[in-house]
Amino acid sequence: MSGTAARAPGPLGILMLETRFPRWVGDVGNPASFAFPVRYRVVAGANPQRVVNERAAGLLQPFIDAARALEADGCAAITTSCGFLGLFQSELQAAVAVPVATSSLLQLAVLERSLPAGKVAGVVTVSADALTGETLRAVGADPRTPVEGVAPDGEFVRAILGDQADPDPRKLRVEVLDAGAALLRRHPALGAIVLECTNMPPYAAALRAATGLPVFDVITLADRLMASAAAEPRR
Repeated sequence: MSGTAARAPGPLGILMLETRFPRWVGDVGNPASFAFPVRYRVVAGANPQRVVNERAAGLLQPFIDAARALEADGCAAITTSCGFLGLFQSELQAAVAVPVATSSLLQLAVLERSLPAGKVAGVVTVSADALTGETLRAVGADPRTPVEGVAPDGEFVRAILGDQADPDPRKLRVEVLDAGAALLRRHPALGAIVLECTNMPPYAAALRAATGLPVFDVITLADRLMASAAAEPRR
């Protein structure tokens, strides 16, 4: 082995939507959610409604500009604060020279190939209507992947998708657990769950306990991304 000490990688860069709701530990927008330094850059005009329901129309260049700014700031890798930005995976990956993982949904492709025979991975999302086959294909996943949304008239849609300053975390937790239970009822062969929404990881442990299934989210994605960035070259 070389006697030269390994140099720590730069921080994880996170492309943030423009929001006002609080960010509890576990949420991608709270630095305490990570075991490594992070650096945020808010993309002006990228509110939740525009990104989720309008498919981030007109926002590709602002996201590219923000990703390049994070790269220039020394970030070792880049992710985002919305799973629906998987639509921009190829474009953002091509725009910078550091690893980019736009969406927790990128983990689906690995799960599809690694779960036991007969098992499938499914998604819990803030909007089942908005999560189309196009988005799933953009992240390399099967467009037939099982998807379950939270209640369309519930707290996630009101406070997170609607960007309100007063979400009730107890209601949010219940909605994630309800969606996970519904997904498992509809798909008994479910072998893993991926949380699309980057505001759902605070409830991932409760969902694991309730379903008995492994749960993946933007935090597990970021951990793997940064572990790769920190790895020493093989000799």
